[in-house]
Amino acid sequence: MRRERILDEYLVAAARTGNARAFDLLVTRWQPRLIAHAMRLTGRREGARDAVQESWLEISRGLGRLRDDRAFPAWAYRITSRRCAAMIHGLQRDRAIGAALEIEAEDDRPVDALEGASESDRLRAAVRALPPEQRAAIALFHFEELSVAEVAVALDVPTGTVKTRLMHARRKLRAVLEGDQ
Repeated sequence: MRRERILDEYLVAAARTGNARAFDLLVTRWQPRLIAHAMRLTGRREGARDAVQESWLEISRGLGRLRDDRAFPAWAYRITSRRCAAMIHGLQRDRAIGAALEIEAEDDRPVDALEGASESDRLRAAVRALPPEQRAAIALFHFEELSVAEVAVALDVPTGTVKTRLMHARRKLRAVLEGDQ
């Protein structure tokens, strides 16, 4: 993981100087992560892709202002989080658009219907069943290995809020894995 962070720092620094190849590599490396993050927040594949595409425009314009190359992950997640929030807000204002979009999920079976499923299948289903803000906190902290402070920046919330979301999400996941739900 340390080597990946160093590579990302190098790519950010090179992209900031106008190196188009470095920016393309940065996009290639981060596109799947940002789409996964946007999916966790929006629950909509197409909406997530649109939010990430808009995020890359903002990232490319703002890269020159990013003072610390190490802050790129949290900064990129934060931009994506804001784009998703704006998209969700727009969908809530216009119910017709929201109704036209369908939620796409890998496995839409409810957690309690996974009787006899493997523990990892039950865990994935339980993570998908979490509220979006808890799902995002869990994914960024555990799957993307960001610190609590970085998750707070990425989600644009206080660190205490991140800790609370992680605590509640872990309780729910533990209950599912121990068979309480």
